[in-house]
Amino acid sequence: MLDIVGLHPDGDESALIRHPLVGGVILFSRNFESPGQLDVLTAELHNLKPELIIAVDHEGGRVQRFRNGFTELPAMAALGLRFDTDRAQALRLAEAVGFVLAWELRLHGVDLSFAPVLDIDHGHSDVIGDRAFHRDPEVVALLASALRVGLRGAGFAAVGKHFPGHGFVKADSHHDLPEDTRSLETLKHLDLLPFQRLIEAGLEGIMQAHILYSAIDAQPAGFSSFWLQQVLRETFGFDGVIFSDDLSMEGALAAGQPIDRAHAALAAGCDMVLLCNDPEAAQQIVAGLAGFQSSPDSQRRLARLAPSALPSLEVGNARYQDECAVLQEMLP
Repeated sequence: MLDIVGLHPDGDESALIRHPLVGGVILFSRNFESPGQLDVLTAELHNLKPELIIAVDHEGGRVQRFRNGFTELPAMAALGLRFDTDRAQALRLAEAVGFVLAWELRLHGVDLSFAPVLDIDHGHSDVIGDRAFHRDPEVVALLASALRVGLRGAGFAAVGKHFPGHGFVKADSHHDLPEDTRSLETLKHLDLLPFQRLIEAGLEGIMQAHILYSAIDAQPAGFSSFWLQQVLRETFGFDGVIFSDDLSMEGALAAGQPIDRAHAALAAGCDMVLLCNDPEAAQQIVAGLAGFQSSPDSQRRLARLAPSALPSLEVGNARYQDECAVLQEMLP
């Protein structure tokens, strides 16, 4: 999965997207001008490759890439605060957020949002902060599950992030390789719990974290077969898609050159690797992976991320109006 620079793919970008090893494009705010322009862009991308996954980080709060013409969604911490005073209302609100988020993206040709955030708000991480639902892992699991119900109601898959948990470390993996020195036993009762709960409910995707859990494994989580194979696949029984986080992030650089990072992530167990904001590196990865064949299991998992069929537009629109009304009524 790679990105594009502007409002439309240029010739070089289009050629790269057509390459058999490219399975997705992730969009950013720079790729968005208006809902109409987004319609044209997603149609262009799907015309280049119909099976392409068009994705975006569209969580709500400060991480919402599209705003003009889209509902302003709350930060997930707002749902956690509501949970502390009215559990039922918070869960209903989370489901409404999930449906509105997914419906609006689907309406404009986007296939997937990297949401929900399953990190715990330990009070240490500025990059996570109010992107996390709550400090209590059980509450995180409940609210994230409700949001996933809303996503699924609009035909969207859910991708939980950032496994096995980014909320405890202060450093931002965009700019550093954070180190978490806690034990596996501690993580099992805290940061891992929301991932385990949602996996049990059928979570479709997970994005890993570029964090080193030094008391547990010598490799950062995104390049660790312990985390991705032993914990996710074997212990938790996860059969969804494992995404790398962006391989251009500072937290990934310890794995070497771009192609080395891609090989390491795939060897550890990722089904799809992301490379953003580095067109030259994207070209290097595609060239360096020549001859690579994804496994039938990876292909099956990725195929399940495609948005599912919806009832008629009229029926879907009626629910969309209802869910928007819930947001307007319940949010300040």
